[in-house]
Amino acid sequence: MAFNARFKGSHTGNTFPLDQVIYRDTDGGLLEVDHDMDQLRTRSAAEWKKLFESRCGSHQWPYASGVWGKKEWVLPGIADEDIISLNEGWTNLFYAKRFGEQLGLDDLWVKLCGNSHTGSFKDLGMTALVSQVNHMRRHGVPIRAVACASTGDTSAALAAYCAAAGIPSVVFLPGNKISVAQLIQPISNGSIVLSLDTDFDGCMKIVQEVTEDKGLYLANSMNSLRIEGQKTISIEICQQFGWDVPDVIIIPGGNLGNVSALGRGFDMMLDLGLITKKPRLVVAQAANANPLYAAFKSGFSKLVPIQAKKTEASAIQIGNPVSYDRAVRALKKYDGMVYQVDEEQLANAAHLADRTGLYCDPHTGVAIGALLQMVEEKAVSRKDRIIVVSTAHGLKFSEFKTRYHKSELAGVAAKYANPIEELPADTGKVKAVLERRFGEMV
Repeated sequence: MAFNARFKGSHTGNTFPLDQVIYRDTDGGLLEVDHDMDQLRTRSAAEWKKLFESRCGSHQWPYASGVWGKKEWVLPGIADEDIISLNEGWTNLFYAKRFGEQLGLDDLWVKLCGNSHTGSFKDLGMTALVSQVNHMRRHGVPIRAVACASTGDTSAALAAYCAAAGIPSVVFLPGNKISVAQLIQPISNGSIVLSLDTDFDGCMKIVQEVTEDKGLYLANSMNSLRIEGQKTISIEICQQFGWDVPDVIIIPGGNLGNVSALGRGFDMMLDLGLITKKPRLVVAQAANANPLYAAFKSGFSKLVPIQAKKTEASAIQIGNPVSYDRAVRALKKYDGMVYQVDEEQLANAAHLADRTGLYCDPHTGVAIGALLQMVEEKAVSRKDRIIVVSTAHGLKFSEFKTRYHKSELAGVAAKYANPIEELPADTGKVKAVLERRFGEMV
């Protein structure tokens, strides 16, 4: 059976082939990737589960990937030899047993999506998009390069996958607003790196204007090919739990493609009968970049774009999210909630979790900060299975973590700072410090 997918307008029903360079419908709305669900239903839920299980850990190209192990649900129409994969996905579900015990939770998990090739969940979407571009170029579509605006992680993923494909890439970054680790990744992978004197929203405006030239393909999440790869997080989580559905999933949100993708994954599993229960989806926003939170408080009456202020969670420092409509649909369908977390809360939340074996980036700190609020409000119960989605690796934000432990983060009282003890080479003084520190741990 050949499975098919296409672009489709959410409101008009207009359809377009996936190899057309197009991002918006005739009414200006974003396009979705539309799968032929009747075709997919020709296999039973049990058959899909068996197929997906058989590919887990496979050595057959490209099915070892957590994305391409679900190829029929992602991009069924491209040949395996056109796929650009760096073996993304199948990231660890960290059982946060000790952290959960501290919070009064028995079933707390952290999905470590940052344990990936470029250190963030953006790899999941980029393998789908760059594979489609590679397929289009091999079939004569004159795409010269792929371009994106980024606050760091998207540019790293685009650069790596384009380098693996031999496709030129261009990244637009807001000047002096991303970590050194994020900046050096696209430079190292050979992208054309443009640092603009603006914020992410300003970069997004320019990249949309530049990619009006159809020879430059837009790689931001307004392109729904990215969503198709990222939705496999939902499927993977359920598969890792033996097809049980968690009660609550908390994810940090900026441009909001990620929560839209979670919803897409659960939509397909429900439609095809692999699951029968819905989780609650929760988006956590930095208080300095919180347009979705403001909209949530008004019943999603409308999005009011803002000028995002500086936040240590730089990847979600976005004031005008392009996937707002998609995110609202997902939140309404999945009993969604939105929380905001200030800079002190996110920094302390990240480092509280670190004390139990995690190593959290600031965006995961935002998600954990939302979890702490939910615990305090009794919005979750002890027996709920809760997943915090960690979207990036803490090593990409070493400056943030170093400044925290030195108590150098502006406006943050670092409750869990662990400064280095600098001592002379004197055994007596060493023993005195150890006794003091051991006493503090009791």
